[in-house]
Amino acid sequence: MRDLTNEILELIRRTSSDLPADVEERLRAAIEKEAPGSAARGALETILKNVELSRENSSPICQDTGTPIFYVKHPEGWSTRKLREQIRTALAEATRKSYMRPNAVDAIYDKNSGNNLGGDDFPYIHFEEVEGDELTIELMLKGGGCENVGIQYSLPNAALGAGRDLAGVRKVVLDAVHKAQGQGCAPGILGVAIGGDRGSGYVKSKEVLFEKLGTRNPDPKLAELEERLTQEANQMGIGPMGFGGQTTVIDTKITGLHRLPASYFVTVSYMCWAYRRRKMTVKSNGEVVYD
Repeated sequence: MRDLTNEILELIRRTSSDLPADVEERLRAAIEKEAPGSAARGALETILKNVELSRENSSPICQDTGTPIFYVKHPEGWSTRKLREQIRTALAEATRKSYMRPNAVDAIYDKNSGNNLGGDDFPYIHFEEVEGDELTIELMLKGGGCENVGIQYSLPNAALGAGRDLAGVRKVVLDAVHKAQGQGCAPGILGVAIGGDRGSGYVKSKEVLFEKLGTRNPDPKLAELEERLTQEANQMGIGPMGFGGQTTVIDTKITGLHRLPASYFVTVSYMCWAYRRRKMTVKSNGEVVYD
């Protein structure tokens, strides 16, 4: 089996230091919506200057380099044990090279591991065997600030007048945005999972954030709700970094899950403007392509 440690190291470097083009385009478009001289426009200009410098210097876009979340789709016959070892080795090396800041802290003993490796779940690595002969590794770096404002609702919610339907979903998602204010480092991206249990709701609300901005759910009802939530969130006036303005959310992603009759969970994962996600593909001829 091929050793991909160096290629994974490059994936981590790109993810940490080079904001994806679709995200940067949305942020640049947002500048034009904010008034000249406003705090909102100034915040976006500072954000984009930071994006440029990080790319030039291969330095982290944000000092909170986040929880590394890997999704590995591998052909039959690949060793997940060896892939896990290569990912962990690459992550430790990325930390040594300062592409990543050491952020893995033992919650019981309050001790930083120093290399971003912590037990079996830091980094989080999900493996899936797929047909074909290509291997893909997707990486998301989920910062703590935006993770802190993630939230899960159980419907019905009497306080918000939210029932067990899409109208109720709309109410609680907008409540989540309102509660976050600027603490999630807006402008943000919303990942929403409707249904599932408490655990699967949080997992799926993050998974949907791997999709590119502007892509819509194939279900027309959910696609319409994605557009509506983005528009209405931007009418709240929270704005970039909570300074007020026209851009609080730059996109919304929704996924629907099956649930038990007794439960109706709505889970919201908030992603900050530092929307760090990248993918590498190892093709059948051995070529490695980064997206």
